[in-house]
Amino acid sequence: MHTLTRRGFTALALALPLVATAQGALPPGPITMIVGWPAGGPSDNVARLTAVRMAEALGQSIVVDNRGGAGGNIGSDAAARAKPDGSTIMLATATSHGLNSALYAKLNHDPIKDFAPVGMITTSPSVLLVPTNSPFRSVADLLKAAKAEPGKLNYGSGGVGSSQHLAGANFKRIAGVDVTHIPFKGTAPAMTDLMAGRVDFVLTTGAMSFIRSGKLRPLAVAARQRLPALPDVPTFEEAGVKGFTTDSWYGLVAPAGTPRAALDKLNAALATALRNPEVQKQFLDQGSLPVQPMGVDAFWKFVVAQMPAAAEQVRVSGAKAE
Repeated sequence: MHTLTRRGFTALALALPLVATAQGALPPGPITMIVGWPAGGPSDNVARLTAVRMAEALGQSIVVDNRGGAGGNIGSDAAARAKPDGSTIMLATATSHGLNSALYAKLNHDPIKDFAPVGMITTSPSVLLVPTNSPFRSVADLLKAAKAEPGKLNYGSGGVGSSQHLAGANFKRIAGVDVTHIPFKGTAPAMTDLMAGRVDFVLTTGAMSFIRSGKLRPLAVAARQRLPALPDVPTFEEAGVKGFTTDSWYGLVAPAGTPRAALDKLNAALATALRNPEVQKQFLDQGSLPVQPMGVDAFWKFVVAQMPAAAEQVRVSGAKAE
């Protein structure tokens, strides 16, 4: 009896850390989600929708902390320095974990070594948008005007190195036109000036509310297929601009050193959020493409694999951080 009791005690003692790990994978209290872009833009919209649904799955609140500036690098710097215990996560994008590594000669963080993966959220191709009162009714109209007066037309972006900047630079290269880049401090102010007619066009994601309200007119989608939310808007291929596509992806990362148990728990909550039919509908309505939940390791494999392609995109565009 004595021996059996000791064995039972030993087994219980070994099991307790596992139970504690499962229950305490995340520290109590609110989780901070850092977003390296100002409120009101497409990245912020993705972050807030995700935060609400993940919080429901976790039973913990998630607070969105906008740290805009320097092409998303201010937010990345803050997230990389945060305590790696699962209490801080960051919205990762094709800019923060791809383009910036090639755009900037020096970063204060390493997009791979200083972060740990949580999971993929969604992908969104860019849409070419013009003001409702713009004379351009098609991509052909815009290209004709751009070629007639090189340098006169302009396009806005959320800042140097933003996905809008790179999309515009590559559009210039592929279409063979000379248009001027106007960087703003975030996508929201760029859209404000676009709607006011002070900018000729913007290539961006997450603008469905402006399109539905009649404030902006979509001319083409930078995808290989038409978007479910914009079935009547042609792809650039259909509009005569061959080979122009974009793939703005959104995911979640945590500071390097965050325990695997915390990453797995966050990933499970993200997967639960993404499987929600209402969330899928909202993403589709925002102009995104449907995404299946992706495991921690598969997501990081994707991030690492797309880095060289992102660097090549920057190289061929000729874009440089200012």
